Amino acid sequence: MTPDIHATATAYTAAWNSGSTEAVASFYAEDGGIVINCGTPWEGRAGVAAMAAGFFADVPDLSLVCDGLRVAGDHVLYLWTFTGHHSETRKPLRIKGWEEWDLDASGKVAASRGWFDAEDYARQMAG
Repeated sequence: MTPDIHATATAYTAAWNSGSTEAVASFYAEDGGIVINCGTPWEGRAGVAAMAAGFFADVPDLSLVCDGLRVAGDHVLYLWTFTGHHSETRKPLRIKGWEEWDLDASGKVAASRGWFDAEDYARQMAG
């Protein structure tokens, strides 16, 4: 596991706040991936970048905060809140969620399972 998961989480948060899909994807192993709410997996760094691009398109002023971490060996729970405005409705959003990371030997995310309340997102988006 990475020697300082807190530094990694801080840098990961900054990557999301940069708006750079490549910066977000750089935290993943080459063959890593993410699944959100048991949906279709995004695989590899290109897939992770595509997932991030979708969030940036939907919430162009997305601002992410790390709410906390839980660590057990090479497993990390990254708790987050994002705020912003939906690109189409311009309604304000405040969404809480988390990612469960399995880290590889180099400290990169090998697998992530992300979770947030999609019904709450839709409700806030509609206003």
